[in-house]
Amino acid sequence: MAQPISLSAETETLSQVLGLVETFRAFDSDNDGKITAAELGGILGSLRYNPSEEDVRAMMQQGDTNNDGFLSIDKFLEMNTKSMEFGGLKNVLKNAFEALEVDGDVTAEELYEVMGDDLGFELTLHDCQGIIASTDIDGDGAVSYDDFKLIVNSL
Repeated sequence: MAQPISLSAETETLSQVLGLVETFRAFDSDNDGKITAAELGGILGSLRYNPSEEDVRAMMQQGDTNNDGFLSIDKFLEMNTKSMEFGGLKNVLKNAFEALEVDGDVTAEELYEVMGDDLGFELTLHDCQGIIASTDIDGDGAVSYDDFKLIVNSL
């Protein structure tokens, strides 16, 4: 039997995660998925935090687990999504990610098909469109598999 799910609050939280990804990428000038302490300070400032240099240094130490002087996007998301509530969305997306066999982009239709046919979740196409819209970085109606993976792994 299909499992009904309500995702409106969770997709709003997902939009917040997308905002973190977009902000990180805006400050990642060479697009290598890593930022310096100065770039982290810029990100936090753009998010309306006013961290001291000591705060930024502490965050870098916490997130720079390999001591290379950089903070990866994965660690940045992990540090900034710990307190977010994803409810049922976390398991739904992780299951979908594991079931998706995609080369390229994930569309709402593909997500809908995997969720209903393969996993037995009762999501509407509209729900899936909301999830994709919440994670669609470039606004083309689809999410790259790599971006989908990044966001799902940060949950």
